[in-house]
Amino acid sequence: MHRRQFLQSTSLALALASIGNVNALAKNQPTVEVWKTATCGCCHDWVAHLQANGFSVVTHDVSQAAKDAQRARVGIPEQLGSCHTALVDGYALEGHVPASDVRRLLQERPQAAGLSVPGMPIGSPGMDGPAYGGRKDAYATLLVRRDGSTRVFQAH
Repeated sequence: MHRRQFLQSTSLALALASIGNVNALAKNQPTVEVWKTATCGCCHDWVAHLQANGFSVVTHDVSQAAKDAQRARVGIPEQLGSCHTALVDGYALEGHVPASDVRRLLQERPQAAGLSVPGMPIGSPGMDGPAYGGRKDAYATLLVRRDGSTRVFQAH
């Protein structure tokens, strides 16, 4: 086999293995169910971030009022709100929570309502596109306890 053919076949094999790894990861992760408004671009980008990190995602385009009602239903206080609310394996996710934090939550399984990244910090997943010019503000993912209190789960 010539060197060029070897490199091409090796590259193809690596690409296929990578796709297989993402598919295997998705099979091992529970589905994330997301409530968002239809016009929110950063919500779409956050969903793409989760999918790129192996999560299956189902989205529901709803009104802002319905999204806010869903946030309250899953136990996230209004002051911790953001532009989308999600559920994964019994935990709430509010806002631009990184996929790595979701995986850690699912691995550690703390007694909590879920995770929140309040507001829309620039540099968080979904708020990190070209429009932001590479800017990355410091932010924290908060663990939201069932009583509404919080602690820092992960600093970014």
